[in-house]
Amino acid sequence: MALSDIALTRNDGSADSLAAHKGKVLLIVNVASQCGLTPQYAGLQALQEKYGDKGFEVLGFPANDFGAQEPGTDDEIATFCETSFGVNFPMFAKASVIGEDKQPLYAQLVEAAPTKQGDADGFRDKLRGFGMTPTEDPEVLWNFEKFLVGRDGEVIARFAPATAPDDADLVSAIEAAL
Repeated sequence: MALSDIALTRNDGSADSLAAHKGKVLLIVNVASQCGLTPQYAGLQALQEKYGDKGFEVLGFPANDFGAQEPGTDDEIATFCETSFGVNFPMFAKASVIGEDKQPLYAQLVEAAPTKQGDADGFRDKLRGFGMTPTEDPEVLWNFEKFLVGRDGEVIARFAPATAPDDADLVSAIEAAL
């Protein structure tokens, strides 16, 4: 099954799919409201504003898989994102991105790009230092992992969670895809 064929649900309950975003370069990010990386929302919104008119779109997928850092309802998440960071990119219904209940989109993304760019090992060590048990590749490591999908619907790259939205390698990959 192609990524574009996977049924998705927006955080307002409406139906969506990647087919509806056909022809755009997408940055698909699993997000959380109570994570140390939550300030990345500001950078993601900045990317949306900078490249949106060139055919780029950030897609946010809330997940509560890591440290219970996304406990809210879809409405609460939407309100938090809008009021705290001015997020206006599409947000989707909260769903799992790891394990047996992993949503089909993330199962396909991980299969298409099993390894990530950026300092995943250093981030894993940092998590262990906090007494947490991080996932191992190919699973999503933590909140704010990023998958870059080209206009053709194929995964171009995958970036570790600590890769900031303004990271030179990420921005370069986005610009090359555009």
